[in-house]
Formats: sequence, structure tokens, C-alpha cells
Amino acid sequence: MLWRDVCDAIPDYERFLTVDELEESSERLRERSPGVVELVEIGRSRAGHPIRALRIGSGPRRAVLFGCPHPNEPIGAMMLEYLSSRLAEDAGLRDKLGYTWYLVKCIDPDGTRLNEGWFRGPFTLFNYARHYYRPAGFEQAEWTFPIRYKTLVWEKPIPETQALMRLIDLARPDFMYSLHNAGFGGVYWYVSRPCPPLYERFHGIVRDQGIPLSLGEPEMPFAKKYAQAIFEMPGTRDTYDYYEKYAGKDPATIISAGTSSVDYAREVAGSFVLVCEVPYFYDPRIEDTSPADISRRDAVLASVEIDAEARDYVERVFASVRDRLTAPSPFVTALTDFLRHGREGLEAKRRWAESDPDLQRPATVAEKFDNLQVTRFYRLLLLGLLHRALEHQIAVAGDGAGELETVRAEVYGELERRAAELESQLNWRPIPIRKLVAVQLASALEAARYVAEGGEC
Repeated sequence: MLWRDVCDAIPDYERFLTVDELEESSERLRERSPGVVELVEIGRSRAGHPIRALRIGSGPRRAVLFGCPHPNEPIGAMMLEYLSSRLAEDAGLRDKLGYTWYLVKCIDPDGTRLNEGWFRGPFTLFNYARHYYRPAGFEQAEWTFPIRYKTLVWEKPIPETQALMRLIDLARPDFMYSLHNAGFGGVYWYVSRPCPPLYERFHGIVRDQGIPLSLGEPEMPFAKKYAQAIFEMPGTRDTYDYYEKYAGKDPATIISAGTSSVDYAREVAGSFVLVCEVPYFYDPRIEDTSPADISRRDAVLASVEIDAEARDYVERVFASVRDRLTAPSPFVTALTDFLRHGREGLEAKRRWAESDPDLQRPATVAEKFDNLQVTRFYRLLLLGLLHRALEHQIAVAGDGAGELETVRAEVYGELERRAAELESQLNWRPIPIRKLVAVQLASALEAARYVAEGGEC
């Protein structure tokens, strides 16, 4: 298989590269590959940072791949770091694939810089949560594309999204790859339309790397399943319809952003779009499909309660100090947005679980684990954001011994306690970066080749 030869040479990365290191590497690649590699500025970030695409090759088909669609997701940046060098140096590979490649290693440089505290490790649940940052929905490059649907109108794409729109308009890609990644669990994919011949190829890639599939709960209850761990990519219209059915209020008051690059590329260019979610951490239970001692409905409802309890703590502490957090802060903005709409999302999830007859069956071990344990992992990240909001205010104000420092120390201790408790309940381990890059890269090559060969997706 083509992907085996390409993936065999992936370096054994020990850490994630910073934004500066990625950019320096792209510049060196351009300098040593004249006539093959170009660097094209497609826009600037909100902080004025250049966002550039590597243009490699001159094939008749076009591919757009972009990393860090959420800035806490750098696995795709590492994949593009390797792929860009391989494409530049290997004319035979370029000819076999037949594409002009547009590669954006980091679409959100400002947000990615705010995650660099955990890029060198140690790769533990605590250290990841401690240095985690994810922007509010209305500040995400992936989710602020324009949309008009029923009562929802969003026409405020942020600069990073505008840059990506320009690239999609320019390239009109046959194939696009939004390089997201998960935090904890197993591997799963989203595709923009069904393409059954790819499903077993994707599964084979994961088996080859010895990483589990994600066989617990779908990331979104309304995701349409095509095969094990393979789903149709839901858009904001699907989210709207779900909230319309279960939230009990106008979905436009809940959704604080636009739609995704997937919707935009499909509408502008009819692109086939792939997303491959690979996790930093896993526990073998995420692929155990044997019956558990609980119904799926009870497992989902338990996850709602676990989520609500964690939010209660964060909301209580945040409310007690909110008027003291006066410095402009991306952490406060993100936390405010996540807390504002989190309760409505939980209530919709509760109503879905209570009313959907498909949830009456026994849960699998994977579904129980996903609901009862993985939920706790993701709520650690909300606690980590709270700590960073407090830490940022103290650093800006120079108040290292006052009331905020007391609260910060308490939150830090709570984060440590919850992370240690969760780690004690798990048979968890980090996945080597090389394996994660291999899964994303092999998935890209299989999809690109399929599209190039005219497969009916």
C-alpha cells in the first residue's frame, strides 16, 4: 500500500512543534525546494500574525489540508510538517497522487501559542488540562463560516476563517482535510458523504498502528453512523435541528457561532472532506463492545450528572471572582461562552436520552466507559480554563498574594485532585505522536487516492 511506504519514515517525534518552529521549517523547505514549494500568505490572525499556505506540486487535482482547526489540536500540524517535506522531496509521490497541495500547518496561530505549555510534555491528563486553551465558539476558525438557516444568521467570520475561505475559493479543492483531533478515547472519522470502499481501509490503518477505534458514544448524539467509528460530518444545521427538538427554546439563542469549513467547501467546490479524530490518551475499554451492567440510557444520564456537577463547581468559583477578572483575557471569554450554553446543551442531552427508544438497550463496556469516565476527562479541561483565567489576571495585575491567589491555589488543588482521582480509575496511556501522525496521514492518502481515481463517494 502507498501509505505504508510513506508512513514508515515518519520520525519518532517526542514533542509537538511550536508555531515559530513550524513556520521556520516551512521557510527552510521553500528555500531548499525552489520551483516545487511556494509559501502563499492567505490572511492574518486577529493578532496580526501571517497565516501562510505551502503550495506544493502542480497536479490537475487540488487538495487543501489545514492543521490546528482548534488550537489544542496540534497532531495535524505534525502530520503536515512531515507530509510537506515528503511531497517536496519525492517527485514520484507527487506524480502518483496527481494533486496540487495547499497545506496550512496552523490556521489559528494565536490560540495555538496559548497551548504550547503542554507541547513538550509530560503527557499526562493533569498537564494537558493545566495548559489547555480552546477559544469560545464565536472565535473558532473552524466554526465561524457564514450560515443562514431558519432563525440562525451568522455573518461574522473571524480573520482566520476569512483566510481559510480565501484559500478554499482559490483552490476549489477536490479533497479537503480538516485536521482535528480528540483528547481521550479512540480513533474515529467524519466524511462529507458516504464512501463505503474507504471504511475498511480506514479500519486497517488503525489496526496496523495498534490504536483502538472509538466505539463508545458518538461525539454528537445526532451524528449519522456509516460504519464502526465512521460518521457523516454534522453541520450547524444538524445541531440546530437537534436543539429545536430537545432544547425547548430557539436554537439561535444557544448556538454562538456559524457553520464549519466542511459545509463551506461542499457548497463552494463540491469537495470531499475528511476529518480523522485521533486521541492523545486511551484506555482499552473504549473499544470493548461486550455488554455492560447498565442501560445505555442510564449511562448517558449519568454522564449528564457528572458533567453538571463539574460545571457547578466551575460556575460557583467563576461567579465569585468574575468582577475581579478585569484584564482582557481569552480564557475569560472562552469560559464565559462555554458556561453560558453548557446547561442548555445538558438539558437537551437529558431530554434526548429520556425519549429516544434506541437508548433502552444495554450499554456496551465502551459506551459505559465513555459516559462515566471520558466525560470526567473533558470536564477537567473546563477546570483548567478556570485556572488559566485566574492565573492570567494575577500575572497582569501583579497580585500574587491577594484573594485571587487564594482562589487560584484552591482551583489548582482541585484540578490536581480530580486528575489524580481519574487517573487512578483508568488504565490510561499516552499514544506516541508518530502513531497518531501515521493514522492521519494514511487516512489522507487513502482518501486523496480514492477521490483522484474517481471513486463514487
